[in-house]
Amino acid sequence: MDSSVALWCAGALIAGGIYWFVCVLGPAEQKGKRATSISGGSIAADEVQGNYDSYWSFFRRPKEIETKEKVPDFVDTFYNLVTDIYEWGWGQSFHFSPAVPGRSHADATRLHEERAADLIRADAGGRVLDVGCGVGGPMRAIAAHSRARVVGITINEYQVARARAHNKKAGLDGLCEVVCGNFLEMPFPDASFDGAYSIEATCHAPRLDDVYAEVLRVLKPGSLYVSYEWVTTDKYRGEDPTHVDIIQGIERGDALPGLRSHVDIAATARRVGFEVLEERDLAAPPAGPWWTRLKMGRIAYWRNHMLIKISAALGVAPKGTVDVHDMLFKTADYLTRGGETGIFTPMHMILCRKPRDSSPAADSSS
Repeated sequence: MDSSVALWCAGALIAGGIYWFVCVLGPAEQKGKRATSISGGSIAADEVQGNYDSYWSFFRRPKEIETKEKVPDFVDTFYNLVTDIYEWGWGQSFHFSPAVPGRSHADATRLHEERAADLIRADAGGRVLDVGCGVGGPMRAIAAHSRARVVGITINEYQVARARAHNKKAGLDGLCEVVCGNFLEMPFPDASFDGAYSIEATCHAPRLDDVYAEVLRVLKPGSLYVSYEWVTTDKYRGEDPTHVDIIQGIERGDALPGLRSHVDIAATARRVGFEVLEERDLAAPPAGPWWTRLKMGRIAYWRNHMLIKISAALGVAPKGTVDVHDMLFKTADYLTRGGETGIFTPMHMILCRKPRDSSPAADSSS
């Protein structure tokens, strides 16, 4: 009798531990994804490993990464591989934000997104473009905050489906629209938006000129555009092998054709025809360190990696998911080192205005 009770208690303890590990610790920060629903996006389960291998092959052909024709497939593959993992382990906003004393990560993220809306003066009745919207976390925060109609564009079909589902669930599908497309060649008429923003998205463009010129084209004259850019700072030294290793690690783990220097951003905006109104690093003091979220989440990363390994072994998660998560785990370390050394920032902000005397003919010739 005693042995059966002990066995029952042990079984109950194990079951409770598994429940706590998977159901309490495992859910995403924001409802939407669990460990049991990790997939390869639009990629068939039996093709995830091959696509992961294909993704890494881009880095063995660096000249292809830098071409306008190759980048869309490169970035699309990346987001098919990582979208579910991002959403499960991070939430619906795929970006960083300055730490705010006394506020949660979710609050800091929302405030960071609302700042973009305020900078471009988004308001009810306006039509705003989200350049590289992902699964739409920023879109929904900005629509709720400003009541503007927000149109997001992402190259990844799976993200379009996820964003639309989240928009409907949040009751914001009347304000939020999602389009599948390439932000280097957007399917929108000239001068059709009252404002635009991009939050850590244009780093995927092989040439910043191309995406900035497209944003300029679709904005109405006098409208504002704000972008939070991933850049190397004035502390970066190209002759320092440690610095180079950190930056290359960030590039490989985040599908970047190549990180730009902070000095290139305003010059590019002016070159395509924008007026630059403001430029600064939103991560600079007194802002709190943005990378603490990565450091504080190491136990969570380890837990999630164990869950993915178990899910893959059981056939619940696709083969190759373990490699993808391992890549993201290592990338988190490179990002942390980039923040701690001060050589990298993910939120170099530039606020631009399309000249009031701009015309479609002038835009197309820029």
